[in-house]
Amino acid sequence: MTRHVTCIGAGVIGGGWAAHFLSRGFDVVAWDPAPDAGARLRRTVDAAWPALTELGLDEGADRSRLRVAASLGEACADAVFVQESAPEDLDLKRGLLAEIVVATTDDAVIASSTSGFPMGEMATEAPDPSRLVVGHPFNPPYLIPLVEVVGGPSTDPAVTRRAAGFYRATGKTVIEMDREVPGFVANRLQEALWREALHMVANGDATVEQIDAAITEGPGLRWPVHGPCLTFHLAGGEGGMAHMLDHFGPSLRSPWTRLEAPELTGSLRDAMVAGTASGHDYAALVAERDRAVIAIRRAVEQARRP
Repeated sequence: MTRHVTCIGAGVIGGGWAAHFLSRGFDVVAWDPAPDAGARLRRTVDAAWPALTELGLDEGADRSRLRVAASLGEACADAVFVQESAPEDLDLKRGLLAEIVVATTDDAVIASSTSGFPMGEMATEAPDPSRLVVGHPFNPPYLIPLVEVVGGPSTDPAVTRRAAGFYRATGKTVIEMDREVPGFVANRLQEALWREALHMVANGDATVEQIDAAITEGPGLRWPVHGPCLTFHLAGGEGGMAHMLDHFGPSLRSPWTRLEAPELTGSLRDAMVAGTASGHDYAALVAERDRAVIAIRRAVEQARRP
């Protein structure tokens, strides 16, 4: 397996990817057109390093193995695996992925961190779309193990398999999707919860604080272990999912959810901002999150041991 990765884009996601690959003992070359990209990227890596050290660094892991290239061409010159993490702008993605295809060799795999665009829509300008695949991470990529991998209509299936295998080799948990689905799997699930939360705040049904507590102190404690499907399976007792569906199936017709997104009015926006901004220091929240996720991951791993 290659020990060299190219990261295009040095924002929160791109920086998180760079930190992850560095922690697994890779050489990382990065490029971003922003003039302060290099300094910003190194700050992101430095901020992530304590959590990565706590999780355990692979042999050879060293922040000094990060190099910031002066151009896209330089970054892609010797690329074997490219992780693109540009902003979520479809036209930007189309042009950038086409440039990366031209700048790389014919055997380089190019993965996009897009959080919602199907590769079929992003690959329209690429001269060779067969090497383009979605590798959708979750924030922060250095801490959350899930990656959703799916190719587009023109992606070579072997490229999709190579990407999935590469991510697994770096310690990621991979969902290798069979076909393109807008928003992929996890985003669709969390988006449904997010829309309902916005509806509840907009209607005065609950506050931001109540909604967060409802998850962190309720079903959120079960989901790291079993996920929503196995959770409902256990809700059926010894009869399992069959009993749960037979017993609670009628409640699916109850007006418990509103999947259509609410109008993001000024008052709703202000209520969401006020509910999350008060008294919260960003750096402190990041550190708290990282400590908690590490503790949860370790606790779940221990609980699953026979």
